[in-house]
Amino acid sequence: MFGLGFQEILLILVILFLLFGAKKLPEIGRGLGETMKEIRKIRDERKEGKEKNKGDQKGDLISDIKKGVEEIPGLKEAKEIKETVDKVKNITKFLK
Repeated sequence: MFGLGFQEILLILVILFLLFGAKKLPEIGRGLGETMKEIRKIRDERKEGKEKNKGDQKGDLISDIKKGVEEIPGLKEAKEIKETVDKVKNITKFLK
């Protein structure tokens, strides 16, 4: 287990017993167990999500980029200015 032998594990348990006492050790063990359970659950959910969305990643990436570009400050105004300039160009071509 993690490259630790029996003696190292026993030494760690004795130190924990001395630091926290007999009453706190079960609580600490329960808390660590629940934490490990949650970490495994999150890891498994992410793994399933990655496998499920492998095909959709390309589309999601493109849509995320589009959303990011649309949120650039001043982009709408720049588009409106460009459209106005194009209209003015068309009008000047018509007048020539």
